[in-house]
Amino acid sequence: MTFERVLVVGAGQMGAGIAQVVAASGRTVLLHDSQPGAVDRGIEGMAKSLGRLHDKGGPAPDEVLGRVTPVDALAEADLLIEAIVERAETKKELFRAADQALPAHAVLASNTSSIPITELAAVTSRPERVIGMHFFNPVPVLALVEVIRAEQTSDETAEAIVALARDLGKTPAEANDFPGFVSNRILMPFVNEAAYALMEGVAEAEAIDTVAKLGFAHPMGPLALADLIGLDTCVAIMDVLHEGLGNPKYAPCPLLRRYVAAGRLGRKSGRGFYEYA
Repeated sequence: MTFERVLVVGAGQMGAGIAQVVAASGRTVLLHDSQPGAVDRGIEGMAKSLGRLHDKGGPAPDEVLGRVTPVDALAEADLLIEAIVERAETKKELFRAADQALPAHAVLASNTSSIPITELAAVTSRPERVIGMHFFNPVPVLALVEVIRAEQTSDETAEAIVALARDLGKTPAEANDFPGFVSNRILMPFVNEAAYALMEGVAEAEAIDTVAKLGFAHPMGPLALADLIGLDTCVAIMDVLHEGLGNPKYAPCPLLRRYVAAGRLGRKSGRGFYEYA
């Protein structure tokens, strides 16, 4: 299995980052997003990211961006990497459409951080070629990719995606298909408890994050990280964990739900636990 032509669906922060690292590996990237202007914004963000990396010895931005082609619809490719909104039904709808649009040999991969891959595979006619490929933000910088096999995923597909992750300069970590996989099953309760500590007045946000950074040697505190991820995304992931695992410890903190209801989504809205210019 080779992946020379890759369709990335979703041109937000994650999708644009994925498109960037795939294009930087020498592959052709087709970038699609149904939201007006999203692809243009994604390419603009990629140009800025590539400019910073070029200053540190990375490839020329024009060289990488020259391999990225915007497309208005799902297009023929060897691999789909989906990076759309974290809603199971929306992703299933995309996988049904991709199953019809892409050639039979193509692999369909999801960047979901919590939704079971087995459910996505089940809506296609090629479940053995469906897999999770969960990148981490910011994609061009962080080395980890969680590779999640559905119940139906073939050994050939899993081996090919692990090899691709390595070829992109990433370190693959294979996980089984449980809600939240490894990363968010551990991370989201950490974020949630930090939100409870803030809500209950244990400490202010800056103090909570300082404890995590200096006490646990984390590069970023849990509340600042939640703002980077998006509080709405955090709540969506916790809802999947809560429903899928049936344990009340995964239920989102009321403060998180309140902030999301108020439009305080983190960096992308200009305000979450912190305010951003």
